[in-house]
Amino acid sequence: MNDTATPSGAAIRGFRTGDGPRLTEAWTKAAPGDPIGYRRFRDLVLLDRNFDADGLRVAELDGVPVGAAYAVRRLIPESGGDLQPETGWIGFFFVDPAAQRRGIGRELITSALDWLRSQGCRTVFFSPTTPNYFLPGLDADRYPAADALLRSQGFQTHYQAVAMDLSLNDYAMPPEVSDQLDRLTADGYRFGTPDSDELPALIKIAGEEFNADWARAIREAVVAGLPLDRIVAVFDPAGEPLGWAMHAAYEQVPERFGPFGVLPTRRGLGLGKMLLHLTLERMRAAGCHSAWFLWTGLQSAAGQLYLKSGFTVTRTFTIMKAAL
Repeated sequence: MNDTATPSGAAIRGFRTGDGPRLTEAWTKAAPGDPIGYRRFRDLVLLDRNFDADGLRVAELDGVPVGAAYAVRRLIPESGGDLQPETGWIGFFFVDPAAQRRGIGRELITSALDWLRSQGCRTVFFSPTTPNYFLPGLDADRYPAADALLRSQGFQTHYQAVAMDLSLNDYAMPPEVSDQLDRLTADGYRFGTPDSDELPALIKIAGEEFNADWARAIREAVVAGLPLDRIVAVFDPAGEPLGWAMHAAYEQVPERFGPFGVLPTRRGLGLGKMLLHLTLERMRAAGCHSAWFLWTGLQSAAGQLYLKSGFTVTRTFTIMKAAL
C-alpha cells in the first residue's frame, strides 16, 4: 500500500527499518500496564514467520512514528497446507499519548483493515495469530477506549478468555493429591519426566488432540534448550502417553504454566489434576514464586480445574471478530 496522508495530519505507512525502537517506546507509553522492550518486539513481530512489513501500519507525525496497528495474514500455515486465505488478524494497535485524541487510532485501524481486504481477507479477528502473541485479545477493562473504537469499526465479541495466577509462596501438594498419585502409581500409571524418545508421541498428542500450536511450542522449546524436567508426562500401564503438563515453554519464562492436556478419552481419572500439581511442585522447587497463564475458557474443564486448585482470574480478554 502507498503512504497516505490523513485528516489527523499523520502519515500512515508500512514499517520501515529504524521504526522498531521508537514504536516500542510509544507502545510502552500508551500501555504502561503491558510494556514491551525492543528485543521482545523484534522476536515476536519482526521475526514472526508471518511478518509482512506493509501489514505493520505505522502512523508518523513530523517524521516520527507515534503509533501502529499490526495486521497479519498467514504466510506459513499453522498446520498442513491451510493458509486460511480469507482470514486476517489484528494483533495490537496503540498511539503515543502525546498524539492521542486526533483520530490517529481510528486511521490506523482503518488502514489495517484496508490492507487485509487488499490481501483477500474477508474476516478479521482482533486476536494475535499463533505462534506469536502478546495477549489473547482486548482487555476492555484496562483499555475501554480501544474497545469502543473497535466496536465502532464493526468488531463484535467472538468469545472471552481469562488469565489466571496462583501464588506459590505457600504451595504444598494437597494430601488428597498425593494419595491419589499413590493409588494410580500402584495401578501401573507412571508420572514423570519424559525421555527424549518419548517426546514425539507427546507432541503428536498435543497436535492431534489439542492444537498445532501446542505441538510447535513443545518442539521449539526443547530444541531451544528447555530442560526436560520442565515437562511432566503420564503414561498408562502399557507405557502409552496419556497427557502432559509443563512450564517455561513460552519465551523461556519459568513461571508461565502450560501448555497442558490429557487425552479426552482418558479424562475422569484425575490425571489432569495430578499433572497440574506435580508441575506446580516442580515450579516451587525451582524457585518460582507464582504460576500464571494467559488463556483459558472460564467454563472449560481446564478453567474449572484451575479455579478448584487455587488459581484466581486476573484478567479477562475479549477475542473480537468483524466481517470485511
